[in-house]
Amino acid sequence: MEEIESYIVLLLSSILIRYSLIYSHQPWAKSYSQTITFLLLPIITYTITVTIAGNIALSLGMIGALSIVRFRHPVKNPLELVMYFNLITLGIAASVRTKWAINLTLITILIIFIIRYAHIYYKKYFKKNLFNTSFSEGVEYSTLEIYSSKKIDSIESISNLKKVIYDKEDGYIYYLSFEKEEELRLFKSEIESKEEIKRIETNVV
Repeated sequence: MEEIESYIVLLLSSILIRYSLIYSHQPWAKSYSQTITFLLLPIITYTITVTIAGNIALSLGMIGALSIVRFRHPVKNPLELVMYFNLITLGIAASVRTKWAINLTLITILIIFIIRYAHIYYKKYFKKNLFNTSFSEGVEYSTLEIYSSKKIDSIESISNLKKVIYDKEDGYIYYLSFEKEEELRLFKSEIESKEEIKRIETNVV
């Protein structure tokens, strides 16, 4: 009965953390593989911890077996790696005391929401992003490429602008990123009527 209770707590914790990440605009957590990973990793860790508890010989054998298993794909996003470690810790904590797993889940969700709302309010009141956009971390954003024959001050003044390239043949090339698709489409509708704009390329996530 205690094991079933722990499994239920771990499943609910995984689901809550996953949806907290999605709400905080971390689209990598939406995929099928990530969903299965979030649901299974704490349970697998819990089962291993309970199985080898108090048995030294079995513990050594399990360490040898698990050393063969490793992630084959590179993890570009540090947050993704931290979440894996968080899920593993949930399984270990639940094997000792369910309350610790619940506390870890609540703290994780609280931190995710605090950072998310801090970003929202900072952008609202200071008209700029609290964090830099890093495309190398595996976080996907909707992007906009604008090709213009002239410099456009209204584009260069917004915080979504990430890079500007000037070329004698193409003119000015602006690269912008947006967390939300609605923001991208709204901005696009505002500037696409400008005569100096030659081409706009959109990549919506």
